[in-house]
Amino acid sequence: MDAYIVGWGHTKFGRLDGKTLEDLIIEAAAEAIESAGITAADIDAIYVGHFNSGLVSDGFPSSLVLGLDDGLRFKPATRLENACASGSAAVYAARNAIRTGDAKTVLVIGAEKMTSKDTAGVTEALSGASYQKEEKGVSFPQVFARFASTYFQSYGDHSRTLAQIAAKNHANAMNNPLAHLQKPLDVEFCNTVSDKNPMIAAPLRMSDCSLISDGAAALIMVSDETSGDFANAVAFRSAVQVNDFLPMSRRDLLAFEGPAEAFRRAYETAGITVSDLDFAEVHDCFTIAELLVYEAMGLTLRGQGRRAIDEGLILPGGALPINLSGGLKAKGHPVGATGVSMHVIAARQLTGQAGAMQKQNAVLGCVFNMGGSGVANYCSILEPVKVA
Repeated sequence: MDAYIVGWGHTKFGRLDGKTLEDLIIEAAAEAIESAGITAADIDAIYVGHFNSGLVSDGFPSSLVLGLDDGLRFKPATRLENACASGSAAVYAARNAIRTGDAKTVLVIGAEKMTSKDTAGVTEALSGASYQKEEKGVSFPQVFARFASTYFQSYGDHSRTLAQIAAKNHANAMNNPLAHLQKPLDVEFCNTVSDKNPMIAAPLRMSDCSLISDGAAALIMVSDETSGDFANAVAFRSAVQVNDFLPMSRRDLLAFEGPAEAFRRAYETAGITVSDLDFAEVHDCFTIAELLVYEAMGLTLRGQGRRAIDEGLILPGGALPINLSGGLKAKGHPVGATGVSMHVIAARQLTGQAGAMQKQNAVLGCVFNMGGSGVANYCSILEPVKVA
C-alpha cells in the first residue's frame, strides 16, 4: 500500500501583512480539501510542517487548522520540524502513516509567517538551523557564501553563472501567479553590485538570496486502494530522506554529499536516471545551492554545473526545466511551506494543471527539498496515475 496525492491548495507567497499563521494554514487546507472533493470529517490525520524558531509566537500550531471545520476536531495532528525541509518532513510522515495502514486519508500542511520579524530577526531565527557549537552567529547568507567561495576558489569565478540562475528563476516566476516576486531581473542587473543589488555576504549579492516570505501549501493524500474515487492522482515512484552531519566542518562543501546521496537513492529506487525526468523543483535557497544541485543530481560533472544553464538544459524549453515555479529565489521561501509547495507544484505539473508554468507531456517529476546547509535532504520522484 502506498500514498497518492489527490488534492492540493496553495496560498499566494509574499508579504501578507493582513494574514496570521492560522489564516494561512486554514486557507491552504480549505483549498486542498475542496480540490480533493472530500469533507473534513473524511480526514484521519493531520501533519503540519512548520519551522518557526521564534519567527512567531505560535509555537504549538498543529491544531490551528481545526478552526477551519468542526469535522476536524479530535483528529490526531502533529507538527514536523526539520529546518527548511519541515514541509517535506510532513509529507513523508503522512505517506508513512498511510503505508503502515494507520490512516487512509491525510491532510498535510506546510506554513510559515516570516514577515512579522524584521530582516535581522529573520536572520537570527534561521541561524538556529546551524551547528551552534561551531557556527553560532553565522547567518545563512554567510553559510552559503562559504560554499560559493570554496567553489570559486576551486573552479573559478562563477558570479555570472549565479546571476544567470537568478535571472532564469525570476523569468519563470512571471508565469506563476502565486509567486512572491513577479518581476523580471536580467543577468546584468543580477551580476552587478549596486544600491538595489548590494553584496550580502561575498560573493553572494541580494539577487543570489531567496526571499523572506509568508505562505502556506497543503495536500490531501490517500491510500492507493481508494485513489479511483478521485479525479486526479499522483504517485510516489520513490521518496528518499538522507541526513548528513550537521557541522559544516565534517563535510566536503564541494561534494554536496547529502543531496547527491538523496538523488542517487531516489533514482535507484525509482529505477531511473536523471535523463528520465521531465522537470524538477529544487531547493535554491541561494543561487549557489541550485548550481551545486545541478551537479548533485547528475546533470553535469563536479565543477561543470554552469554547463546546465549555458547549454540551456534547465531552461523552460530545455531537456530538464528546473524551478518552473520561480523556485525559492522568486516564488518565495516561507520555510515550513516550501517542501509542501514543491510537491503541490509537481502534482499540478503532472496533472496538466500548472497553467502558464506547464511543461507539456510531463510524466515524471522530481522534488528536492533541503534543510540547513545540505543536512536534511528529501528527494521525491512523482508520476501521474490514471484514474477512472
